[in-house]
Amino acid sequence: MDTKAFKRSLNSSENYHRKGFGHEAEVSGQMQSEYQSDLIQHIRESQYTLKRGNVTIRLAEAFGFCWGVERAVAMAYETRQHFPTERIWITNEIIHNPSVNQRLKDMNVGFIPVQAGQKDFSMVHSGDVVILPAFGASVQEMQLLNDQHCTIVDTTCPWVSKVWNTVEKHKKNSYTSIIHGQYKHEETVATSSFAGTYLVVLNLAQAQYVADYILNGGDRQEFLTRFSRAHSEGFDPIGI
Repeated sequence: MDTKAFKRSLNSSENYHRKGFGHEAEVSGQMQSEYQSDLIQHIRESQYTLKRGNVTIRLAEAFGFCWGVERAVAMAYETRQHFPTERIWITNEIIHNPSVNQRLKDMNVGFIPVQAGQKDFSMVHSGDVVILPAFGASVQEMQLLNDQHCTIVDTTCPWVSKVWNTVEKHKKNSYTSIIHGQYKHEETVATSSFAGTYLVVLNLAQAQYVADYILNGGDRQEFLTRFSRAHSEGFDPIGI
C-alpha cells in the first residue's frame, strides 16, 4: 500500500479533521479541571508538600500534559461540542489517563471494543464520528474508517506522525526501520503500519542484541524466535 498517497488523499477529504473546531472557550473549564482540584490547591498552599502519617507527598511546582497530549484531549472534548448529537467513537484510549478517558465516556463517546485481541468496528456506521487518539491509528484502521464514510477527527500528536514520515522514507529506500516500543502498543502498531521492513525493540538489551547481530552475525532462528511478534512479515535478520 502506498501509505504516503493515502495520507495525501485523506488530508484532502472534507470528512477528515486534523485541527480543533473553535470551541476552545467551551472546553477550557474541562481542561483546567484536569490539573486542578481542592487537594491540589491545598498542597500548593502548603508549600507543595502534604504529610499524612509517615507518608510525604511533594507536588511539582510546574506540571501537566505535554503539548501533544493537551492538544489531543482538547480536540476530543471539542469534538463532542461540535457534534452534539452524532454517534462518536474513539479507537483507543485518548491518552493513558483514567480520568480523561472516563470523562469521554461520560460525554457518550464509545470506545471501540476488542474481541480476541482484535478491534471490532462492526458497530461503526457511515456518518459516525471517529476520534483517533494521541498515539495515532494504523493506516489500515484509517482506511477502513474512510471507506466507511466516517468523519475522522485525528488527534495524533504531530511528533508521532513525524516518525511516520521517517519510516516512510526508510521504506522508499528499502531500509529496515528499528522501532523502539512495545510491539502491541497502539503507537507502535500505528508507526509500524507505515513502515516497510521493520523490527521493534523494547529496551536497551534488545537493541544491543540487534547491534551485536549486525556486527558479528549470530543464530538466525534464535533471532527470529526472540522477536517473533515484533517484526514485519517475511523479515530476515540477515538483511538488516
